[in-house]
Amino acid sequence: MKGAGWHTIDRLHRTGWVPSNPMSSAMMEAARAMGVSQQRLDRIREKCTPAFVREVKVELQRREIRAVTLWDDDYPSLLREIPQPPWVLYVKGDVSLLDSPGIAVVGTRKPTPYGRQAARMLSEQLAGAGWVVVSGMATGIDSEAHRGALRQNGAIVAVLGTGVDVVYPRNNHSLYHELIRHGAVCSEMPPGTGPHPGLFPQRNRIISGLSYGTVVVEAAERSGSLIIVDCSMEQGREVFAVPGPITSTQSPGTHRLIQEGAKCVRRVEDIWEEFTHLMPAPLLESFGEADSSLMVEEEVFALIGIDPVSLETVMNRCPIPAEAVHSVLLSLQLKRCIRQLPGMQFVRM
Repeated sequence: MKGAGWHTIDRLHRTGWVPSNPMSSAMMEAARAMGVSQQRLDRIREKCTPAFVREVKVELQRREIRAVTLWDDDYPSLLREIPQPPWVLYVKGDVSLLDSPGIAVVGTRKPTPYGRQAARMLSEQLAGAGWVVVSGMATGIDSEAHRGALRQNGAIVAVLGTGVDVVYPRNNHSLYHELIRHGAVCSEMPPGTGPHPGLFPQRNRIISGLSYGTVVVEAAERSGSLIIVDCSMEQGREVFAVPGPITSTQSPGTHRLIQEGAKCVRRVEDIWEEFTHLMPAPLLESFGEADSSLMVEEEVFALIGIDPVSLETVMNRCPIPAEAVHSVLLSLQLKRCIRQLPGMQFVRM
């Protein structure tokens, strides 16, 4: 309803009004005392009728969209705790994922190859351990985070700055439908809402609000993804940052976060150890495998010297699956043990 923004609904809610019930004269008087104009009250009272509610429900059902409001039992419990929880979330996909333990993975829209690898690796490992990977489906790190989780058939939640039925950016059309099939897409914006610059910072509080912590993979000094960090800190959630090359234009934001107290992430265990009280069962088992993972890293590291070694050579000499070699090489880069040269060559640092 036009004119019924977050603060207007908050004032009405404080009068005791529930959207499914008529607004009494006493409620209207109390709302006016809080600064809600009579014109706005009249518009809401005239519009919010049982017939209107039925009409909206039928239309949402036709579009296969679920509306979860703050009055519903299945509203995400973690999201209730933030300063301005959305009054309604429109959802396509598995609604239950919004109330499962989540970690946000975000970053720049213009990532380096290193950033893409890091986002995919961390998201894949988080999803494989039972966490829900939360992000914003933006071009760049967000999309890579979703794809990393999908590689593990893991749980994913995308929070949009548009209506839940509007694909933005358009080149993420296939990713959008994969997210609905394997996870959930949600938004507080009414269906049909198109992209607008002011809506994306607003949705960032939901990304962090659904998550126990936020991981920033790459961010320039003034990156928009740092707004999510501000939301995380305001909400009392954990903040993590992945270090990058000091020469990269996409590293200053993450390096500043580390200087200011964000936890430096060199491997996924750096995230897990902050949430041992929440870890899903598969994750607890994975801690028992940490020693064997380090042995594999040492084996790969031994193959790389001061002279460049090709990816093909490493794969031929190391008896582990190809996808595991990629993960180990990225882990060694994050730990600053090796660096990648052009042509998929690697040398020790």
